[in-house]
Amino acid sequence: MKIKLDLFPGGAAKALTLSWDDGRVYDRQLVAILNRHGLKGSFHLNSGFFGRDSYINREEVSSLYEGHEISAHTSTHPFLSMTPREGIADEVLKDREHLEQIAGYPVRGMSYPFGDYNDEVLRLLPALGIEYSRTVQSHGSFTLPDNLLAWHPTCHHRDMLAFGQQFLEEKPKYPRLQLLYVWGHSYEFNDNNNWEELEQFAGMMGGRKDIWYATNIEIADYLAAVRGLRFSASRSIVYNPSAVDVWVTAEDQSRRIPAGATVQLG
Repeated sequence: MKIKLDLFPGGAAKALTLSWDDGRVYDRQLVAILNRHGLKGSFHLNSGFFGRDSYINREEVSSLYEGHEISAHTSTHPFLSMTPREGIADEVLKDREHLEQIAGYPVRGMSYPFGDYNDEVLRLLPALGIEYSRTVQSHGSFTLPDNLLAWHPTCHHRDMLAFGQQFLEEKPKYPRLQLLYVWGHSYEFNDNNNWEELEQFAGMMGGRKDIWYATNIEIADYLAAVRGLRFSASRSIVYNPSAVDVWVTAEDQSRRIPAGATVQLG
């Protein structure tokens, strides 16, 4: 039986995820814009800076980021490649613990402060409960990540309008999953006085049935669920052991494989 793993939730072939660092007060305006257009973001926060000048307060975190992902960015934003192993563990675990007390769920993702990491950091993160971490190395394409612990985004938000238009227009010759991943900082919109670009991008990208709007961890969980599907030898039966519904194309038809279910495809 012909099976293709080429669909996101709802049968969409495209997904959009956004990623914002530091937890500055300008996140308030940024979140309001995303919410108006139904977009989702992952907010990587330095819990050790809550309440400082230009940073959000701890008390507002839960309500501000409701519907989005609260994610780690270390407690005090050090260069991890120049930090001892013990310090890396302390920075990540302390940040996770503080954020989890607020979020009410396990914090499983992060982004690298200054985009800085090395092989030792990559080796340590799984033992610290981190399942993905975003870099600042934009690759300019809509491909899925090869390594979730060195997850390279499509572009910085300064380039989001051009890449967003390209994303909407692109029709690959051979259908495949496509992901537009934009990252940045809310304070940059304030510093550059260009909030209208975010409004334009959100208006252009929002409200589309052909795009799945997801947080970083939702993307990571979905990709894991797709990889976890168990097919019979003929591929006419599939078991989904995950807690996430998965969509596949079976003989050119979109099919939903519910979480925990075994489905006859043909």
